[in-house]
Amino acid sequence: MVVSRDIIETRPGGDRPRAGAPLIVALGLTLSVALGGAAWTQAAEESAAVAESVAPDAAPAPLAPAATEPRKDPWRGFNRGSYAFNGFLDRALVRPIARAYMKITPSPIRRGLARVVDNLREPSTVINAGLQGRPKRAVTAGARFVINSTVGVLGVFDVASRVGLERSRADFGQTLGRYGVDAGPYLYLPLVGPLTLRDGVGQVVDALTDPISLATGGLRSDFGAGRLGVTALDYRSSADATLEAIDQEATDPYATIQSAYLQNRESVVREATGAVEVLPDFETPPDMPAPAEAMAETVALAAVSEPIY
Repeated sequence: MVVSRDIIETRPGGDRPRAGAPLIVALGLTLSVALGGAAWTQAAEESAAVAESVAPDAAPAPLAPAATEPRKDPWRGFNRGSYAFNGFLDRALVRPIARAYMKITPSPIRRGLARVVDNLREPSTVINAGLQGRPKRAVTAGARFVINSTVGVLGVFDVASRVGLERSRADFGQTLGRYGVDAGPYLYLPLVGPLTLRDGVGQVVDALTDPISLATGGLRSDFGAGRLGVTALDYRSSADATLEAIDQEATDPYATIQSAYLQNRESVVREATGAVEVLPDFETPPDMPAPAEAMAETVALAAVSEPIY
């Protein structure tokens, strides 16, 4: 998440923001700590999709850390310190808030709010899909936004998917990767979470060019502050099962999150370039799932990316 100076600056003309906005911003920033504000957006829906397709009533699959090339994590000491700091804030404050929200808010309302959050991301997808030379995807995202914002009541209902317009995502970090920009070193920042240098730059650009944010006054507006708080709350509560599985099952949670993030971002860029992922071919007993399928399920469960702003 990109934290703007709009949080503390006064309005044009010297007026200070209304009292409600800073409180919502503070809540949003606090909730962003543990979900790695810049990173946990897709974890909820991907883990839910895997859980429903593989074992609807089962707990999330155990996650094990995967090795990452040392060159991708040259600032490991700083990164691990940031991870520990964010984890402390999550256990002390963020997780209790998120779980209270899940307990007192009916699931239909939570799903509706999640759809609204997703709908507000569509204009950014339009921009980046266009920059990537994928006009069909840009048109689809634009059509989804128009349909869901009107017939779907501001995105509460995903009417576009029902008529065959499936949701996709595109961000500027993916756009840079599409044109060959290397991911660069891995970073885990306080109050931000997992990043690469390329994706950090991409998130700044996405935040500065987000049409919804530009049209509504960004974080200095009550709408922008409310959007930040709702988005952070939705993402953290939706990712709760995955985060708990990582904490309980992974030998090294830091390495697990690092590996999942980097693999997910590689997959996102690969998808934009049209490259096909080549997985090792192992002999598999007939009664066991193929290694590629098992790997895909695990990565999908833990994959993380995308900013909130």
